[in-house]
Amino acid sequence: MTLEAGDKAPSFKIATDDCEALISSNLKGAPYVIYFYPKDDTSGCTKEAIGFSESLKKFEKAGVRVIGVSKDSTESHKKFRSKYKLKITLGSDPEIKMAKDWGVWGEKTMYGRKYMGMERATFLVSAKGVIEQAWRKVKVPGHVEIVLEATKAL
Repeated sequence: MTLEAGDKAPSFKIATDDCEALISSNLKGAPYVIYFYPKDDTSGCTKEAIGFSESLKKFEKAGVRVIGVSKDSTESHKKFRSKYKLKITLGSDPEIKMAKDWGVWGEKTMYGRKYMGMERATFLVSAKGVIEQAWRKVKVPGHVEIVLEATKAL
């Protein structure tokens, strides 16, 4: 399943690094960004999280919440947030249910070895719960700026 602009965003319930439940139905009425990333405290994932954190005030000014999701535990997320002074919400999807529902869990290849993993992907969701834009196989440099620019169309 590949989600695209115009599709209804799948519902979800995940734990956050603040040990709270983040439920999609509670986000309705305001736009949000969900970005999926492979692993806490790795090079690309750290750069992406720092980028979203540094731009958080701009997203908030646009009325957009930013949520990063990986299969790492809430404990791992707490350490990741603390180490890099991250400001964004981090959601934990250890059973990869949300990742599968959003179509970002699949086969990857690194150095010729195939394995299952999280695709780096970002979704901009409208206040009505519809995907406005989807970015797949994200390259980190410049990505936050592209997403921020897209929020202006909401």
